[in-house]
Amino acid sequence: MSVSLDHLRRCTVAADLGASRTRVYLRNTGLIVDEPSVVAVNTRNGALISVGTPAERMAGRTPANIRVIKPINGGTVVDIEMAQRMLRAMVGTKLRRALRRKPLLRVAACIPHEADPLARRAAYETLIGLGARRVELVDSLITSAIGAGLPVEQPEATMIVQCGAATSQVAVLSLGSIVAAEKVAMGGETVDRALVQHLRNHHDLLLPSQAVRPLHLVLATGDGDGRAAAEVHGRDVATGLARTVRIDPESLRLAVRTPLTALLDAIRTVLHACPPDLVADLADRGVMLTGGAAQLPGLDSTIRDSTGMPVEVAEDPALCAVMGLGAMLEGRVRPVGTEGDPDRLSPEPEEPERLWPEPEEPERLRPEPEEPERLRPEPEEPERLRPEPEEPERLRPPGRERLEPESESA
Repeated sequence: MSVSLDHLRRCTVAADLGASRTRVYLRNTGLIVDEPSVVAVNTRNGALISVGTPAERMAGRTPANIRVIKPINGGTVVDIEMAQRMLRAMVGTKLRRALRRKPLLRVAACIPHEADPLARRAAYETLIGLGARRVELVDSLITSAIGAGLPVEQPEATMIVQCGAATSQVAVLSLGSIVAAEKVAMGGETVDRALVQHLRNHHDLLLPSQAVRPLHLVLATGDGDGRAAAEVHGRDVATGLARTVRIDPESLRLAVRTPLTALLDAIRTVLHACPPDLVADLADRGVMLTGGAAQLPGLDSTIRDSTGMPVEVAEDPALCAVMGLGAMLEGRVRPVGTEGDPDRLSPEPEEPERLWPEPEEPERLRPEPEEPERLRPEPEEPERLRPEPEEPERLRPPGRERLEPESESA
């Protein structure tokens, strides 16, 4: 792994800054924040109106002076100042209450695989601005695999497909490292846009953003014979009036097939880049789906038909990244070769001491024992400052010599 497990065990907070939702995990406590990554701001005075779920409900319903902003896009912070204000409003009170006796705040955060330096710097500055003294950045593919229960630290291949809101990542892991990985610009939002575009082109219906999610239930029903057609309410493109149409689930499946093709191509690319021995392991283990978009109906069957490998959806795919990072913070991840050595998995005993001043520091500030002797004045110094005894005699005026000549003249 790119980050040492010992460094992660010193962290107190785990954060998953996703494009759709922001999740924060507190060590030995659990998940304390799971809110949409949305902020509502008053454009006239810059005041923060709301964050999270209330701000998400305002989308498309706000007046001209209120703007709904998403400061995180594709797992990358695009607006540092707004992201700090959002996190401060979400977790500020909860962290202050839980970390009263912690002099230092160390945070671990998930970042996309092979994130560029600007994205890493943006995540670092966002968390440092919240008061964190140290920030550890961990690959989200590794944390998602750990959260899904995959044995990533073992010398066996495991394949994970992380389907996020804006992007998807495919990787094969072994011995705690990533063997091959691919990233595609396909996620839950891409599928939603494809559904909206399909209704606009084929039914002249404009669908609001809040009405896209119910279409996923339509995808999960029906067998393509038209008997399970569902009603969808929207606005007519030509007249602008409200209209209701009946949608066949099979037509929606055809609409989302195009964005899913990019994901299938990424899976094939990763399999071609892996050694034959690891591909043989994957034939038995299969593929694990994580991320919020992994619950898209029909996604697992589409990947299974395309690759011929077994596909499994994680128990709680949306929380795999943050829960896996929390497991690393709490020391529940065993490195290779430590199965029978529990002492190596426990936090280092020096950890509490590092949070406080070192015991040697006061000794260095004390003056050396020889210093007072050097400051004492030398014994001869007072004798040199005393006036010489002949000095008063020289200053006396010679009065007798001046008076004798006067007496002789008289």
